[in-house]
Amino acid sequence: MSDEVRLVVIITAQPGKGSQQLAAFAKLAPQVRAEEGCLQYDLHPVVGNPDSFVLIEKWASKDSLDAHHKAAHMVEAARHNPSFRAGPATVLLLDAAVLPA
Repeated sequence: MSDEVRLVVIITAQPGKGSQQLAAFAKLAPQVRAEEGCLQYDLHPVVGNPDSFVLIEKWASKDSLDAHHKAAHMVEAARHNPSFRAGPATVLLLDAAVLPA
């Protein structure tokens, strides 16, 4: 059984501020991807809505995810995000079980 943690994060920018979300992610992503235990950290714009995004995260363990939330660059991002986000992100923790097709 894997200790991996997978998240889907739904992000909505304030109207017309999707480009600010993209710029913030472009700056933040290399720092996050360099963190110990980060296996995936990818932002996907939603087709037809330039202010909506889905972030896919995969971490080696809950401990690595917990450390990620405490990293200085994440604390700074949390302070800056309200300037362009419509509200808090919706974080979905995925079950590790894979359902049969």
